[in-house]
Amino acid sequence: MEITTPDKGATKENLYKKETSDEPIVDEDELSPVEEVRLTVPNTDDKSLPVWTFRMWFLGLLSCALLSFLNQFFSYRKEPLVVTQITVLVATLPVGRFMAAVLPETKFRVPGLKSREFSLNPGPFNVKEHVLISIFANAGSAFGNGSAYAVMIVDIIKAFYGRKISFLSGWILIITTQVLGYGWAGLLRKYVVEPAHMWWPSTLVQISLFRTLHEKEEEDKDNKRRISRAKFFVIALICSFCWYVFPGYLFQTLQSISWICWAFPDSVTAHQIGSGLNGLGLGALTLDWSTVASFLFSPLVCPFFAIANVFVGYVLIIYLVIPISYWGLNVFDAKTFPIFSSDLFTGSGQLYNVSLIVNKKFELDLEQYKQQGRVHLSTFFALTYGFGFATIAATLTHVALFHGREIYERYKASFRGKEDIHTRLMKKYKDIPSWWFHLLLAVTITVSLALCIFLKKEIQMPWWGLLFAAALAFIFTLPVSIITATTNQTPGLNIITEYIMGVILPGRPIANVCFKTYGYMSMSQAISFLADFKLGHYMKIPPRSMFLVQFIGTMLAGTINISVAWWLLHTVDNICHDGNNTWSCPSDNVFFDASVIWGLVGPRRIFGSRGEYPSLNWFFLGGVLGPLLVWLLHRLFPNQQWIPLVNLPVLLGATANMPPATPLNYTSWIAVGTVFNFFVFRYRKRWWQRYNYVLSAALDGGVAFMAVLLYFSLGVENKSLHWWGSYPDRDTEHCALATCPTAKGISVDGCPIF
Repeated sequence: MEITTPDKGATKENLYKKETSDEPIVDEDELSPVEEVRLTVPNTDDKSLPVWTFRMWFLGLLSCALLSFLNQFFSYRKEPLVVTQITVLVATLPVGRFMAAVLPETKFRVPGLKSREFSLNPGPFNVKEHVLISIFANAGSAFGNGSAYAVMIVDIIKAFYGRKISFLSGWILIITTQVLGYGWAGLLRKYVVEPAHMWWPSTLVQISLFRTLHEKEEEDKDNKRRISRAKFFVIALICSFCWYVFPGYLFQTLQSISWICWAFPDSVTAHQIGSGLNGLGLGALTLDWSTVASFLFSPLVCPFFAIANVFVGYVLIIYLVIPISYWGLNVFDAKTFPIFSSDLFTGSGQLYNVSLIVNKKFELDLEQYKQQGRVHLSTFFALTYGFGFATIAATLTHVALFHGREIYERYKASFRGKEDIHTRLMKKYKDIPSWWFHLLLAVTITVSLALCIFLKKEIQMPWWGLLFAAALAFIFTLPVSIITATTNQTPGLNIITEYIMGVILPGRPIANVCFKTYGYMSMSQAISFLADFKLGHYMKIPPRSMFLVQFIGTMLAGTINISVAWWLLHTVDNICHDGNNTWSCPSDNVFFDASVIWGLVGPRRIFGSRGEYPSLNWFFLGGVLGPLLVWLLHRLFPNQQWIPLVNLPVLLGATANMPPATPLNYTSWIAVGTVFNFFVFRYRKRWWQRYNYVLSAALDGGVAFMAVLLYFSLGVENKSLHWWGSYPDRDTEHCALATCPTAKGISVDGCPIF
């Protein structure tokens, strides 16, 4: 494929042609108004390329099933690994080409179809098949989230609250929350997908990778023979697969090495500073890829400018704000609790017994709550909510000030602008009838209402809560998708939805998380669907093919997610609780704590004027004013190029994944990402271009397959090694004091009393 771009001296009457005869004639007015799109997306389409092939369905369904199984399986582990769409994108290329080489080319006639011929092998493996396979895979990774968000509702009901929920209720909850966003996406597609000014920057990365993989590899000028990408992938996959047996089983200490703890075994302060999992992680390191890629995904696929922004925000928060708050100011009685923890505590520093404050109706028992006392958070956990408030407000202000005019102009141009070449080429394909989306939306809302009405005892949410959440999601989907399509920034609604429902209906934890899931995740899913639609738009995939692949993939992935969750919740002893260090469910623990904070106890009792943390509400104001200050400085000093580079939403949200992510996850992610996306990219660019994404896919795949093999061969029978290098909870063993409080007179088991 070749990109068609205008010559420097082109006029409006010029025509642009490719050397080959299948290139459409492109008028200058039809070129994309966005330069990045003109440089990345080909202005071509080959309608003869087969899309509905056996290879596409086989590899697509297999990828979707495999990723949904692996990602759900890994979500319960201490270091969860998200196997992403990129892994499948790279891995399926050699498999697809192998199938094209060995499958028979015999043609068959399918009964019921008008003289339609079908062949297992209609020709070379093509890029359109590959795109649809990647869309299947994206559904398997819950569109980048790893697994369906609603699964965590089932997890906390069964594993944390010890209550019952039926498999049917869980399945309906997961499917409806995933598919509801699909309905919003269908209604808004013509506003944020078809217009040329809605360009979705994130899709260009995938398009670049598709072109890199499918275009003929150029020979090096020095005539050196380079190993092919497919061969490199296989070698790296085998190496990753074999290596993970050491940090995954034989030598688990390699997952987290904290030399400061070893050097000062009896110092609480040293453990707080050096622990990679329960402290600040200074000097901690890991030789385990799952630790590197946990929570933040593979650092090899993240551009360096994003890594640099995360690094600055991470350093400011973890190595400046937290130490000052803990050792200097003792903010929120910081020394009464561990320096880094997502647990809930009593005022005396003991773990809070949530089960005592839940009555038989699955609501807050006020008498028991008064008796046990208020819920307290570690200073770090409390400040993460404060930074979360600031990030939401800062994102809205930053986008309005720095991108508001651009968004407005692009939105106006999307209505009056002429169709670009990509939209014109897509007109050749049958569009998706609007009634498909209307019917899907109506059925989804009806089934969701039935869930709220007839199974209310299990999910607690009233029917009006569902309609309120759906309305909230629908109202925000269009503006947020426009922001994402033009700036690549996506404001989140998770804290806002929790806050709203917590104020309206306190005392019901499951109602709160259901409201959050229907309100926040349906919007998030809609934006993911729209991004995939734009990818298909740029790659000239028939719209109806996109619809079916996305819908079938979502249904299949959601069903496998709940099935794997149900299996593990009923077969793994003590899952998600202390004492099971392999299956500790870090994300579910944070989700459970959020259900207590926002749902069971309620934000008024925690963040209200009579709560423990009312001052955190000022972070909203700080988030609003921060970008305004940066914008004013930029207007006053326009020649200072560094000022507009200060992106407060990115800086404030740098540690948004903490908890459940730990400092070790961040430091290792930043280090590896810097090596590959700065040094290798700058000094070995040809190697980076050829192998970087391939290496990322191989590392993810090797770890995933070995971890599953270890579980089924050894984990099911609880066979483990017992020696100093294979402690199940490696960080606790040599950084045990990191979880201790340092306030005077506070007594916690296993900790010294100061």
